[in-house]
Amino acid sequence: MSSVVAIIDYGSGNLKSAQKALMVAAAQTENACDVVITSDPDQVRRADRLVLPGQGAFEDCMTGLSSVPGMIEVLTERVIKQAVPFLGICVGMQLMATRGLEFGSHAGLGWIPGEVVKIVPDDPSLKIPHMGWNEVVIASSALHHPILHSITEKKSETTPHFYFVHSFMFDCKETDHILAYAEYGQRVTAIIGRDNMMGTQFHPEKSQENGLVLLSSFLNWKP
Repeated sequence: MSSVVAIIDYGSGNLKSAQKALMVAAAQTENACDVVITSDPDQVRRADRLVLPGQGAFEDCMTGLSSVPGMIEVLTERVIKQAVPFLGICVGMQLMATRGLEFGSHAGLGWIPGEVVKIVPDDPSLKIPHMGWNEVVIASSALHHPILHSITEKKSETTPHFYFVHSFMFDCKETDHILAYAEYGQRVTAIIGRDNMMGTQFHPEKSQENGLVLLSSFLNWKP
């Protein structure tokens, strides 16, 4: 029987791109799975894995998610109480924070303590938004994480490249939750995680081979 991966539709993010990448990644795994885009909390409640994409401003994304009746409640039930594997992408990752400080202060889901703050590079020649390919340094403590180990093992490197588009970053309260970072005039959080949750600031669906390896490993992940 196929497992179900639910991509949460709340009016934000390039959902089709994420779906296509996950379907390609699924073909590379040993486990058959169906990748669905849904705004139905009941379908989320039945899914085996959850993906929350996001593009745009933190407040707009949080408002969009809140406007889907019952969605935050079912996400909290599935992710926090039932430990279903979860992947947040870009602003979908940022929504896991305590609050976002983009155009004011706005409450997030509060799943991983921290704030979403503006990137302020030391080098004034570096443009914001941070856009394009960047090396990602995997923290030594995360080298053997089941998802990240597959990248370092396949590529024989601890600084793979991924594709970024963002102006704000996740400032984690606890450094243990930072699994990888990028350098862009300052240290920019690239991957966060704890327990059954992972978030990527970059877009794995736009990151070619490394992105597909990460997504395939997420589909096989048994936290």
